[in-house]
Amino acid sequence: MDKVTYVGNADVNAIEHLYQSYKKDPSSVDEGWQKFFEGFEFAQTNYEQGEAIPENFQKEFKVLSLIEGYRTRGHLFTKTNPVRERRKYSPTLDIENFGLEQADLELEFQAGTEIGIGKAKLKDIIAHLEAAYCESIGLEFHYIRDPERKKWFMNKLELDNRPKFNSDDKKAIYKKLSEATLFEQFLQKKYVGQKRFSVEGGEALISGLDRMVKKGASLGVEEFVMGMAHRGRLNTLVNIFKKDIEELFGEFDGKSYEDDESFDGDVKYHLGQTRTVEVDGKTVNMTLAPNPSHLEAVDPVVEGIVRAKIDDYLHSEDKIVPILVHGDAAIAGQGVVYEIIQMESLDGYRTGGTIHIVVNNQVGFTTNYLDGRSSTYCTDVGKTTLSPVFHVNGDDIEAVAQTFLIALEYRQQFHRDIFIDILCYRKYGHNEGDEPKFTQPKLYKALAKHPSPMQIYEDKLLSEGIITKEEATKQANEITAFMDNKLEASKKRDKVNVTNFLGEAWKGIGYSKPEDFDYSPETGVDIDKLRSLGEKLATLPTDKKIFRKVQKLFQDRLNMLEKNELDWGMAEMMAYASLLVEGHPVRISGQDVERGTFSHRHAVVKTEDDEEEIITLNHLEDNQAKMTIYNSLLSEYGVLGFDYGYSLATPNGLTIWEAQFGDFMNGAQIMIDQFITAAEDKWNVQSGIVMLLPHGYEGQGSEHSSARLERFLQACGDWNIQVVNSTTPANHFHALRRQLKRNFRKPLIVMSPKLLLRYPKAVSTIEDLANGKFQEVIDDPRKMHSDAKTVVLCSGKAYYEFVEEAENRGADDMAFVRVEQLYPFPEKQINSVLAQYKAAENIVWAQEEPENMGAWTYIAMKMRDKNLKVVARPGSASPAAGAKEIHLRRLKKLYDQLFAFSAVKVN
Repeated sequence: MDKVTYVGNADVNAIEHLYQSYKKDPSSVDEGWQKFFEGFEFAQTNYEQGEAIPENFQKEFKVLSLIEGYRTRGHLFTKTNPVRERRKYSPTLDIENFGLEQADLELEFQAGTEIGIGKAKLKDIIAHLEAAYCESIGLEFHYIRDPERKKWFMNKLELDNRPKFNSDDKKAIYKKLSEATLFEQFLQKKYVGQKRFSVEGGEALISGLDRMVKKGASLGVEEFVMGMAHRGRLNTLVNIFKKDIEELFGEFDGKSYEDDESFDGDVKYHLGQTRTVEVDGKTVNMTLAPNPSHLEAVDPVVEGIVRAKIDDYLHSEDKIVPILVHGDAAIAGQGVVYEIIQMESLDGYRTGGTIHIVVNNQVGFTTNYLDGRSSTYCTDVGKTTLSPVFHVNGDDIEAVAQTFLIALEYRQQFHRDIFIDILCYRKYGHNEGDEPKFTQPKLYKALAKHPSPMQIYEDKLLSEGIITKEEATKQANEITAFMDNKLEASKKRDKVNVTNFLGEAWKGIGYSKPEDFDYSPETGVDIDKLRSLGEKLATLPTDKKIFRKVQKLFQDRLNMLEKNELDWGMAEMMAYASLLVEGHPVRISGQDVERGTFSHRHAVVKTEDDEEEIITLNHLEDNQAKMTIYNSLLSEYGVLGFDYGYSLATPNGLTIWEAQFGDFMNGAQIMIDQFITAAEDKWNVQSGIVMLLPHGYEGQGSEHSSARLERFLQACGDWNIQVVNSTTPANHFHALRRQLKRNFRKPLIVMSPKLLLRYPKAVSTIEDLANGKFQEVIDDPRKMHSDAKTVVLCSGKAYYEFVEEAENRGADDMAFVRVEQLYPFPEKQINSVLAQYKAAENIVWAQEEPENMGAWTYIAMKMRDKNLKVVARPGSASPAAGAKEIHLRRLKKLYDQLFAFSAVKVN
C-alpha cells in the first residue's frame, strides 16, 4: 500500500490503517501526516477515555475521503468531451456525498497537506482537485499497486508539475497544428471525394506527436517505431515522418509503380515509412510500419520490430519507444490488443513499455460508441496490466501535448505501458465519401457549427497576445503555397516508388528472381565442424544437478553422433548451432518451444534444484551469435505477429514461430494473409520468418492433424513464400540453413512432423548434413526406373507409411517420389525424375488429407499437362476423424485405393 495514503474509495475508516502505521513508526508516513497525528493525539489528551472524537477531526477524515474520491473517480466528471455531453455517473463528487456541508467550505483543514498545498480552506482544496482531475485531463491510475508509480502521478497532477509551454513552445505547437489542418483542407479541395481518412477533428494527435518526438530526443530516445491504422495516417506520414509530399500527390493521382508489372502495391494510407529527423541537434530515427485494413494487426509487428532492434544493436529499452495509435472502436473490439498488452512484461516479448494513443472519434465506422463496447471506456483493456490511462479533450491542444509528454516521461522512468485517450471527432464520417448523418444525425448537426481545433487554439493564442492575426494568416499562406508548389512538381513525375520501410537494415540484401528457385544453394557444413558442434550442444555441465530423463536424452544425442544416425531433433539443433557460429542469431518462440511440444528439442534444460536455465547452443564458441528461445503466452495471432515483426528487423537472423499443433495457425490467419504471404507484393517488405506447423494424420482428431496446407498453397504466387513438407532430418537441416544462404529472404512454411521425430527410418547421417543442399524432390532410392508401372508422388510422413504398406502387400511395381517442396513448385526437378520412368503407366498424387484439402487441387493445377490421378480421403468438412477406429478404417480404404494401381494382388 501507498505509505502516504491508506484511504480507499471513500472509506472514511481506512485512515485508521495510516494512524496505526504512524503509531508504530512516525517516519513511515508523510511529514504532513506526522504533524496531523501529533495534533490529533495532543487533542485526544484533553478528553477522557472513551469520549467521542471531536467533530473537527471527524471532518478531517471526510475531507481525506473527498480527496480520495477525486483521485479514484475524478476522471468520470471531467470536461474531456469536445462535442457531446458526458454520461452521468453517481454518486457525484459533491461534498454532501462525503458528509460535508456548504458551511465547511470556509473552514481550514490539515488534509490539504495530502495534496501538497498545506493547511487550506475546503473550497481551495476542492478547486485544486478540480483543476488536477476534472478539467481537460482525466486520469485513471489509483488501481496501480505500486506506491512509487502512484505517487509519481500525484506529483505530476496535484503539485502542478505538469509540462509548461512558453510562447515559443506555443508558436511551435500552433505551427504544427496549422500544418496538419491545412494539409487536410488542401487534399479536400484538390482531391475531392478521394478516400484519405483525414485526421480532422483529431489534429491534436499531430501536434502532440511532434512534442513527444522533441521531448524524446532530450531524454536520449534514438528511435520511435509506430503503428497505426488509416485515420490520420497520411497526415502523420507527411508532418511527423517527413514523407515527400510530392510523392504522396503522385499516389493520389494513381500513378503506376517504378517496379515491374508484377508488383501490386497498396493504397496510400497503408504504406510505411522510415525517416531520420534532426531534433535540436540530435538524430532521431522514425519508423511507421505498413498496415492492412485489419486495424490492430500491426500492433504485434511493431512490438517485434522494437524488440529486434533492442536485441540487435541498441541493447537498451531507453533508446527506443514503441507507439501504437488505436481507434476507439478497434482498441475495444479487436482481441489482438489484449494479446499485445499481456506481453508487456514477459521476458520474450517485452519492449520496455508501449505508449498507446487512442484517437477517439466516439464512433466505429458507422457504429455509435454505445453499440461498440460494454466497458465504460474504450481503453479499459489497459487495466488488464494496471496501466495508467489519460483521458483528454482533443480540442485542448496544450492539454493533449501535456499528456503526451507525461506519458513519455512515465514510460522512460518505469518501462511500463501507458494509454492516452484523445476525445475528439471525425469531420467527414468514416471516409470522405461517407454520409455520417445517416447514422449520427444529431452529432453531425452539432459538428457543422463546431470550430476546428486549430481555430480554437488560434483564438486562445490571439487572446494571450502570443500571435497576431496577420502572423497567423501569413503562416497559413506559406504552408498552402508550399503544397501548391509540390503539387505542380508532382505532375512531372511519371511513376511513384514503394520502398522497404526498413531499407537501412536490409542493405546488401536483394530481391529474388524466378530463376533463383530452380535449384537450392549449397548449405552443407564441414563434417569435422559438425561433429564438434554436435558434441558441444549435446554435452551438459557436470557440476549441475539435472533431471535423469534429460541426461539420458542428451546422452542419446551423443550416441547418435557415434552411430551416425541423427534424428529430427538432433539435425534441427545442429542447423541452429551451425548458423550461430557463422554469426546468425536464432530466435524461436511459441507454445512449448523450449522442450518442443513433442519433447524433441530440449533447447533449454533446467537444473533440478533451482531451475537454472542451461542453453548449450549458447556455449559453442566465444564469438558466436546468440540463441534465444521463449515459451510464449497462449497466443497465436499476437505471437506470430511479434515474431514476424522481429524477422523484419533482423534479416541476418533466423526467426521461428512454432505452433503447438499446426491447426493453431487458424488463430493467426490474419497475420498470414495480410502480412506473411502478401507484404512483399504490397509494400516491398521481405521476411525470412519460419513457421513450424506440426502436421500429420495419426488418429489425433480433427484439431491436431492438419496445418491447413491447402490454405498456404492457395496463397502462393509471385514466388512469395516457400512451403515444404520434408521427410528427412537432413532436408530439414538444409531448409533452415537455406533461409540465410541466399541474397534474399522468403517466409518458410514447414509442415513439421510428429511421427517422424522418432521414426526409426527417418534418420540422416552426418555426411547428409555436411554434403549437399535442400532437395526439392527425392526420387525413390530403390532405383525402379525401368520396372515401375506406377509412380506415386507424395509429400511428408505419408511417404514412409505408403512404402511400409507396399512392402506388407508385396507391391513392388510402384515407385514413391517425394515432393519435399510444394512451393515454389519444383517443376524442373519433378519432370527430370518422371522422365526416368519410361515404363510408367500411371502417375498418381497420393495424400493423407481429404481430397478437398491438402495439396491435391494445387498439384492438379501445376501438373495439368499430366494425366494425373489422385488418391486421397473423401472430401470432408472436418480435416480428420475424431475416433482412432474410424481413422484406421479410413486409412485402410486409402491404402486399398492406392494399391489398386499395383498389379500385385493381395490375398
